[in-house]
Amino acid sequence: MVLTPTQSIIIIAICALCTLLERAFPFLIFRGKEVPEIVRYLGRVLPMAIMATLVMYCLKGISFSSAAGFAPMLIASALTALLHIWKGNTMLSIFGGTVCYMLLVQMVFV
Repeated sequence: MVLTPTQSIIIIAICALCTLLERAFPFLIFRGKEVPEIVRYLGRVLPMAIMATLVMYCLKGISFSSAAGFAPMLIASALTALLHIWKGNTMLSIFGGTVCYMLLVQMVFV
């Protein structure tokens, strides 16, 4: 199925509206009220839980049968963590880890 430009614009507009509403919803709910303790608690623990889940998902396919199966992932993951601890910049951490992984996979562990 090929979309017309008008259909594409409508789809993008609907996605943008849904994203805007999703981000504005908590502010609309708690406007003028104190945020419940459970919501504050979730705001503290969920980011770390989600990151741990993503790390486990990314590393689930590691194969220890050869160095090329595990070394690039572990080295890039360690670099990502070290960059984040050192600089505290999420974008730098993600970009640095991704570049490291791609260089290792393409040039070192061929």
